[in-house]
Amino acid sequence: MKLLAKPPRTAAGYRQYSPESVDRVRMIRRAIAMGFRIEELARILRVRDNGGAPCRQVHALAVGKLADLDRQIEELTTLRSELHAILARWEHKLSATPDGQRAGLLESLLKNYSS
Repeated sequence: MKLLAKPPRTAAGYRQYSPESVDRVRMIRRAIAMGFRIEELARILRVRDNGGAPCRQVHALAVGKLADLDRQIEELTTLRSELHAILARWEHKLSATPDGQRAGLLESLLKNYSS
């Protein structure tokens, strides 16, 4: 998976990256932060480097990433609500449990768990 062209080297063996390479690295890092995978970027950049226009493919991938993100947010929101409810029950349980005795908090997770 090549994302950057192999740069030329100086006589001392140092790699010489062009300003365009620096911009490309920044673009790649931003795309990864947005959820694009290296494999996807390699495929897209290969098309682009060969003169193609993968813009519709990039857009379709981004639409899918947004849908995935929305699903994750929904799942996290549900989990947050469940954790709030669990903590409320645990606080009640702890208030009724004498110091030094087990309240069985983790075990209580199994009572309402359906697999």
